[in-house]
Amino acid sequence: MNIPASKPSQPLGDILARLTELHPKRIDLTLDRMWRILDKLDHPERTLPPVIHVAGTNGKGSTVAYLRAMLEAAGLRVHVYTSPHLVRINERFRIGAVGGGALVSDDELRDVLAHCETANGGEPITVFEMETAAAFELFARHPADVVLLEVGLGGRLDATNVIEQPLASVITPIGIDHREFLGDTVMKIAAEKAGIIKKGVPVIYADQQPEVAAVIEQHANRLRAPLHGCGEGWHVNVERGRLVYQDERGLLDLAAPRLFGRHQFDNAGLAIATLRAIDTLTVDAKAIEAGISGAQWPARMQRLPSGPLVAQGPAECEVWLDGGHNVDGGRVVAAALGDLEERVSRPLVIIAGMMGNKDASGFLANFAGLTRHVIAVPIPDQDNAMPPSALADAARSLGMRVEVAGSVAAALQSLARLAYETPPRILITGSLYLAGSVLAANGSLPQ
Repeated sequence: MNIPASKPSQPLGDILARLTELHPKRIDLTLDRMWRILDKLDHPERTLPPVIHVAGTNGKGSTVAYLRAMLEAAGLRVHVYTSPHLVRINERFRIGAVGGGALVSDDELRDVLAHCETANGGEPITVFEMETAAAFELFARHPADVVLLEVGLGGRLDATNVIEQPLASVITPIGIDHREFLGDTVMKIAAEKAGIIKKGVPVIYADQQPEVAAVIEQHANRLRAPLHGCGEGWHVNVERGRLVYQDERGLLDLAAPRLFGRHQFDNAGLAIATLRAIDTLTVDAKAIEAGISGAQWPARMQRLPSGPLVAQGPAECEVWLDGGHNVDGGRVVAAALGDLEERVSRPLVIIAGMMGNKDASGFLANFAGLTRHVIAVPIPDQDNAMPPSALADAARSLGMRVEVAGSVAAALQSLARLAYETPPRILITGSLYLAGSVLAANGSLPQ
């Protein structure tokens, strides 16, 4: 199809604003609109470099970060598509290059979105579908060795699920989230996530609840897709603070992940298992270890050592940021906080903001044994955010001491006025949207 050239002078914000008006819903799961626009774009998804497709409830972004870091350490060029972004939409699109890729520039992103907008011709389409089509178009224009493709929501009907023959289908831990779109039981959700499995393509999956593993195995067996499950085909453990990985090819004794928390050993193990299941990729132990110890992923137990927002808190306090927002996400963050407490004991304060469709009580219950002090805050610029008063009620029902503040800055300022014998440890959590606003206010922009 001969599509007229776009106008690169159009402001990026103007294009994004127009795209939000093309469909009345932010989320409307179907592949029909994707196939339509990809056909108009002459199917860029069919000319992509080989794809590793990643689905799951928790740990997708971290697993992708490990995969990228290991592949780049092996000298490969890696395109990456992830969601959501924290501060800038550019974060969703990373263009691979030898020695490490970079986020797409404003100019190139503006151009490719305008190109897709022209091809779409005003037809109904969601913003995420347009962004995904733009990712395929963008990545098809640049040579690379691998594309890392993160599912946006679910799997079976997610806009990314148009890749017919990926290198591997990867499934991170599955739990309850997005019930209104994926189903009200973990087995229904697992069936949606397992929808990314393709005929004959290796399936590598993390440690799962038994009923979830059974759903994944059923889908894989039906499609004759080789299975590589944690605890079956591969194992990962922590020994003397190091990551020990083992599969049928042997044992790897590696440095600990740079990302903090026991769950990051599991995410790194999943990434290792994925690369070792793909015969066409060669990533040696040296590159694997370099990737594990070097991978970064913002707002996942991220320490904020300084910045204008952090400076408003108590002197010498620790400030940590995590975008966890569901029950399982809260569980692994609470475990990481427990590890910190064993190293250096400090009083813990939780500053939390959540979206209105989340299980606030279930999330906060993970922290009930660690702190009795919670400050509920709004999430800036999010109409569907949970009112801080409702979040406070959830915390209060768990026996926690609760306050409400008008912002994260106000919460930190109120803590700065308190007298602490030991400077507190502060965790800001509950939403990636909240995390993004914190990073922006603190000048800690993802790169």
